[in-house]
Amino acid sequence: MGMQKGPRPIHVGVSARHVHVTQEHLEILFGSGHTLTPLSPLSQPGQFAARETLTLRSERGEIPGVRILGPVRSHTQVELSLTDARRLKITPPVKQSGSKGVGGVTLVGPAGEVPLTDSVIAAERHIHMSPENAAEFGVFDGARVNVRAASGRAVLFENVLVRVNPNYDLDFHIDTDEANAAGLRSGDKVILINPFDVPSGPLRRR
Repeated sequence: MGMQKGPRPIHVGVSARHVHVTQEHLEILFGSGHTLTPLSPLSQPGQFAARETLTLRSERGEIPGVRILGPVRSHTQVELSLTDARRLKITPPVKQSGSKGVGGVTLVGPAGEVPLTDSVIAAERHIHMSPENAAEFGVFDGARVNVRAASGRAVLFENVLVRVNPNYDLDFHIDTDEANAAGLRSGDKVILINPFDVPSGPLRRR
């Protein structure tokens, strides 16, 4: 399936540093039986910023007040910008959320601490899409596309990962470093252009 006629703007969501935690780690950090307290909804259905925050501590740096995003996950992960990582003096890989990363960071909560061995990444820029969105844009889960800023500075984001799931709403996610460089804020718009690694003919699944 080819591209739609005329570009459709895609909403920008800027992701600040945050932590995903398992229920086990949540209880170590905040006490037995603790559950996350929703503070505000996020752009993706069912996800929320929690009231709970943590301190990230490495051997050479510390960042307090890092928010937990809910609901709890099957694994704990820290997602930072590369500027944040320099503050902690660590070098996380740029990877898709859910991938293994580096350690050297300890989560510090009011009730306990959790040292991490392979859970810190800088999240790769990506677009969330439903299957209907993917069909509309002529892409598939795992495709790589180009995205142009429709506001802010004249910036072209290349090699943007497409993530397709029935539970996703259309949203382009970048971190604070990328947003600041492009002059973008949450709620701004981008345009998907010239997708590559996209098959001709019927939509292909991986």
